[in-house]
Amino acid sequence: MITFFFILIIIGSFMCLYRIMVGPTPPDRMVAIDILGILVVGICSLYAVQTGKDFYLYIAISWAILAFVGTLALAKFLEGRSFDE
Repeated sequence: MITFFFILIIIGSFMCLYRIMVGPTPPDRMVAIDILGILVVGICSLYAVQTGKDFYLYIAISWAILAFVGTLALAKFLEGRSFDE
């Protein structure tokens, strides 16, 4: 059953990679990058459930925090403001 979810997440990842490369506007690419980060967190979580090791959950939490900060930074950049505002 978990293999099915891995396959679904990998298909979604390729769809996000396509949107990142082809995306017509920068905000579309930003959303695709954010969704790709969520999918990586999902892969880490599924792998943690499959192996029974909580180390992968720590990786997933760290990745989620970094993806959130990266999304905020990219949104400020696309808005045209500097990072100290």
